[in-house]
Amino acid sequence: MSMNVNVTGGTLPEEEINAYIKHGEDKYPNRRIVGMDINVDGEYVDLKYYFDSVPFDRIRRITGYLVGTLDRFNDAKRCEEHDRVKHGV
Repeated sequence: MSMNVNVTGGTLPEEEINAYIKHGEDKYPNRRIVGMDINVDGEYVDLKYYFDSVPFDRIRRITGYLVGTLDRFNDAKRCEEHDRVKHGV
């Protein structure tokens, strides 16, 4: 995995940078880290992680159900959705 890591305010050994990357992966297990800024301030470091974008699925309330797509509707529900009044924005 290619990741852009920027270190400012000092230098760090590669093992320490890898430990901070591992820390981020452990802290955010459901996100993909694509970049990281490490700001060295004496004995302290500030970490800022950059994540890959999360795909967004549109969810609508149709005929009393929250759905993303109509592929799981039976024929009656599809017909009900087709016949309903659609309002413009």
